[in-house]
Amino acid sequence: MSSPLIYKIALSLFNRIGSVNARRLVAYMGSLEAVFESPKKEFKNIQGVGSALVNIVVENRDEVLRKAESEIKFIEKHRLKTYFYLDSDYPRRLAQCVDSPVIMYMIGDVNLDSSRIISVVGTRKATEYGRERTMELISGLAAQGVNALVVSGLAFGIDVNAHKAAIKSGLPTLGVVGHGLDKMYPAEHAKIAREIIHENGGLLSDFPSNHRIDPGNFLRRNRIIAGLSDCTIVIESAAKGGALVTADIANSYNRDVFAYPGRTTDEYSDGCNNMIKSNKAALIESSSDLIAFMGWEAQKEPIQQPLLIDLDEEETLIVSALKLSEVSTTDFISREVNLPVQKINSLLLNLEFKGAVKSLPGNRFKLNGNVPV
Repeated sequence: MSSPLIYKIALSLFNRIGSVNARRLVAYMGSLEAVFESPKKEFKNIQGVGSALVNIVVENRDEVLRKAESEIKFIEKHRLKTYFYLDSDYPRRLAQCVDSPVIMYMIGDVNLDSSRIISVVGTRKATEYGRERTMELISGLAAQGVNALVVSGLAFGIDVNAHKAAIKSGLPTLGVVGHGLDKMYPAEHAKIAREIIHENGGLLSDFPSNHRIDPGNFLRRNRIIAGLSDCTIVIESAAKGGALVTADIANSYNRDVFAYPGRTTDEYSDGCNNMIKSNKAALIESSSDLIAFMGWEAQKEPIQQPLLIDLDEEETLIVSALKLSEVSTTDFISREVNLPVQKINSLLLNLEFKGAVKSLPGNRFKLNGNVPV
């Protein structure tokens, strides 16, 4: 039986505990409820959790439960989805990451276990080169039938351009934000956030509502961007920046990391060039490169190429007759080519062996789709 939502939320609200220690507490105590109901004397010898952290938990249980109760009202009002690390619907890729969030909140309709997920990140000061590469990457994936979920951070620059490119290309997109879902930062992106949700995308956060916006939040959310994805692509980055942090986290998770190269004189290509040079990222120049590296085949129906079939004169007459109708009977073919039915049956059998004709119930025949017409 799953634990009540109030305990799941409250576990994430203890100050200084963090997701790793929160997991340790639950594992040691045997259940989520026990963390909130057991006496202090039972909290001892927990590996990695000292007496100071135990005191924080025991002394603040009532307070975090009250906050969790308030958060549930917000969740219900805005119809948010929650993902707790012990639940079966917790994203499978993120579940493999030791420091993934205890609980996350999402608004929208996104499959966080999509078969193909990419994260696209980069500088907040994107150049025209970076914007063009972002659009080519995402529109190219869509054009080649790779229906990937595009994840980014809804920040200025490459992030927001990745979301816009996904919407324009008809791909689902997810914005991972560094604050609660009761607000939008930057405020200028409220409109694109609404578009993302409207276009079958979503917004995801591990922060509760009314949580103070702090610069450290955005570095913390980068682990979600990296952990949710099969690979992380850095489009543009200066020598230092949040995109490089996301790439480092992705590398620590043993996920693929790619980077677009730039000119050595371009400030916002320094980070990408350095990652490529130090083997922290593979160089890509197009969506086709990414597809090849990831071993992703296009999901479109393959185009069947016509076969070159050697036909004699009478067989050519049969094929010509079959072109007149999608499905033909032996009587129809006999009249069209002026040959007896017995002869037609023999010729049709040979054509079947050659792969030119397909027989159907009711003594009917049609040309195979791989025969030139």
